[in-house]
Amino acid sequence: MKGIILAGGSGTRLYPITKAVNKQLLPIYDKPLIYYPLSVLMLAGIREVLLITTPRDMGAYAELLGDGSEIGMRIELACQEQPNGLAEAFLIGRSFIGVDNVALVLGDNMFHGQNLTKTLLSAKDRIEEKGGAVIFGYPVIDPRSFGVVEFDEDFKVVGIEEKPDEPKSNYAVPGLYFYDNKVCDIAENVRPSERGELEITSVNNEYLKNGELNVELMGRGMAWLDTGTPEGLLKAAEYVEAIQSRQGYYVACLEEIAFRRNFISREQLYKLGKNLHKTAYGKYLISIAEEQSE
Repeated sequence: MKGIILAGGSGTRLYPITKAVNKQLLPIYDKPLIYYPLSVLMLAGIREVLLITTPRDMGAYAELLGDGSEIGMRIELACQEQPNGLAEAFLIGRSFIGVDNVALVLGDNMFHGQNLTKTLLSAKDRIEEKGGAVIFGYPVIDPRSFGVVEFDEDFKVVGIEEKPDEPKSNYAVPGLYFYDNKVCDIAENVRPSERGELEITSVNNEYLKNGELNVELMGRGMAWLDTGTPEGLLKAAEYVEAIQSRQGYYVACLEEIAFRRNFISREQLYKLGKNLHKTAYGKYLISIAEEQSE
């Protein structure tokens, strides 16, 4: 399975911060926001990733992430000229996807929780074994700004509405999706919505119509954080700081995940840490490498 991160958009809700900086390059405590969705794909065991961003920001991502080889990944960049909707990711990335299945994560979405890795691997394995699509439902107080899952009396999914004025449930669809290879053909046939965008909800409803959509519910113990506003950025940073300072491990540390998923060796991890030995981040990498060598 391959992965796509959609990191475009203009970030207007964060103006003036994002007038010159892509919002996914903004810091969430001690790391760029983009590290968090990339870590999600890595936790799912995905090593080939296409990052789609704006023409302006291609160079910044190339400098930040390189080709991914330092952490045992293959990272490619592609350009989305205009924010034409989430489903356009599969049109832009069709040649990258090839004959593989694909996971899509939005560049401004953060996920964290004790069972996150298990949840991700379960979704990936389901697609690899049975095909179809796996999306998630997350309970929120006000779901009107999201895609919303509709259930029948037996809690079976019967529909998904995009930003409804009167939501039929409080389960929003977060920006993480797993699909089989048919998603490319489905996206090709999606027509622009009234907003003029190729909606991911249209893709999901096509899978639902074909009886191939699975919705996994995220409940207690799983955090899905909104970073699209200044308040959201602050709360996300406070969340990461609290986890790291109280529990002693880093959230979305790409090098550590690469090591624990066997993308890189202990020696490679130690070398990456030594290159940053004057920083707390580098010292953390060194401690992980030395811990594993005992």
